[in-house]
Amino acid sequence: MNNPNQPPPQQINIELGEKEAEGIYSNLAIITHSPAEFIIDFTRIVPGVPKARVQARIITTPQHAKMFLRALKENIEKYEARFGEIRTEPPQNQHFGFVPVKKDEKVN
Repeated sequence: MNNPNQPPPQQINIELGEKEAEGIYSNLAIITHSPAEFIIDFTRIVPGVPKARVQARIITTPQHAKMFLRALKENIEKYEARFGEIRTEPPQNQHFGFVPVKKDEKVN
């Protein structure tokens, strides 16, 4: 039952621009914080390239960082319930989707 003294929940319209809809791939996040904020730098590491560039930076409050942690945890639990456990240890001989060609092997 709704409390008559409580205002109805506010509905927020969220707009997703074309550029943002494409997304950014990141395989490394660097997190730092101060007393007032958390800073999350999303970067991408490429094998054989010694330098990585920050692709996106998110600056948020400690309260929002904690709420994000809870929301991410809930979504990981839902994902694993549906698709199985997410393994965090890398598989043997990981080649980022590409298998290197051996010297004597022909490429078609």
